[in-house]
Amino acid sequence: MNIRSRIIPAALALMCLLVTNGFAQEKPKEKAKSYTFHGKVEAVTDKGLTVNGEKVEGWMDAMTMTYKVDKPDVLKMVKVGDQIMATVHDGDTTLHNVMTMPMEKSDKQKSKK
Repeated sequence: MNIRSRIIPAALALMCLLVTNGFAQEKPKEKAKSYTFHGKVEAVTDKGLTVNGEKVEGWMDAMTMTYKVDKPDVLKMVKVGDQIMATVHDGDTTLHNVMTMPMEKSDKQKSKK
């Protein structure tokens, strides 16, 4: 009887710890803040896009750098000179959901000259 009175509380305590730990792991991670990124493509390589990016307030100053993309098919779709828009996240320099933007009228007139 003495052993049983020690094992049952110990087993209950262990079970409570395991259940508590399981709930703690199920908490959703806080999503990183996302921003809209705009820039002009200067190079396309198999590693990513080199983009002259505009300043993204709260994320990064205007600069030219090479970015990875979330979908490799983007590298086949985008070409040098394209204006792009993408989504970026805090702590990550990958371009997500990259889209090419239509040329503005002033850019079309420059390309015709």
